[in-house]
Amino acid sequence: MYKIAVIPGDGTGPEVVAQGLRVLNAAASKYGFKYQTESFDFGGERYLATGEILPDSGVEDLKAFNAIYLGAIGHPAVKPGILEKGILLKLRFALDQYINLRPVKLYPGVETPLKDKGPEDIDFVVVRENTEGQYAGAGGVLKKGTPDEVSIQEAINTRKGVERCLRYAFEYSRRRKKMNKLTLCGKTNVLTYTFDLWERAFDEVGDADYPDITRDYAHIDAICMWMVKNPEWFDVIVTENMFGDIITDLGAMIQGGMGIAAGGNINPEGVSMFEPIGGSAPKYTGMNIINPMAAISAASMMLDVLGERTAAANIEQSVTIVCRDYLKSMAAGKMGYSTSEVGDLVIKNLP
Repeated sequence: MYKIAVIPGDGTGPEVVAQGLRVLNAAASKYGFKYQTESFDFGGERYLATGEILPDSGVEDLKAFNAIYLGAIGHPAVKPGILEKGILLKLRFALDQYINLRPVKLYPGVETPLKDKGPEDIDFVVVRENTEGQYAGAGGVLKKGTPDEVSIQEAINTRKGVERCLRYAFEYSRRRKKMNKLTLCGKTNVLTYTFDLWERAFDEVGDADYPDITRDYAHIDAICMWMVKNPEWFDVIVTENMFGDIITDLGAMIQGGMGIAAGGNINPEGVSMFEPIGGSAPKYTGMNIINPMAAISAASMMLDVLGERTAAANIEQSVTIVCRDYLKSMAAGKMGYSTSEVGDLVIKNLP
């Protein structure tokens, strides 16, 4: 019996989560696992009504669950950054979700802006360190608002944090069984302190425990170019927090847009959180036209991490069929089907 905390969130979040939960329920009945859910109202409406974002008691409550299923965070009446830092970043740090996992996969029938590239070319995964780097919150401001203002944002990288991220990426490369290749994305020619640590740990861990995994390295700027020109070169990419943030959004675009991109904030030993990447899209709220595929794929990722890999693979297979054979577009209002009808199609095509 899996305990799943549901945070529908803001905007269209509740709509896409509803379809993900419908698919989850159908998969449970078909593939023989049990779960129960409890919903939490963390998000913009709660903040506007109470001034409370995410209380410490809420974090403690979430620690009792096997996973968190998140819809979206972001409210047009709340200044950007308040909810994102107060909910997303707070949960990542409080629950030590030290891996951000982002599959970049182009499904058949989905358009990519890359000329002459298809599903056989765009199928890789980014493993992003999720709790260190410039997101650790180290730094400060001196003489703010004056001509002498100083602003410092420090990148914190620890051997422990780097190594556990690398080990997860090596293990993922091994389990993926595609190219058995792991690419370290860095900037060794300029960020010499940070990536000396990353590169040494990469080689030491690889030599000692993963001789079966081919290793290579590329600078962040080269990675961005090659993701556009030669995405087929990549199998699994591992990188630090900020670089990972950048290249995963690029990845979402080449796989067809935010409507299909899903991600996981993973603590392999604890509570992980899964979400669609596209945000709350408030202008489409209540219209039943938003694409729920990213949320459905996030539910599939959640099942995979929980160990229900057959169910996860079958949901992904159904998503592939629906993208290939039914949807006219990934864009809201242009799919040829409503949000709930897309949920119906995924359920109907579960093998």
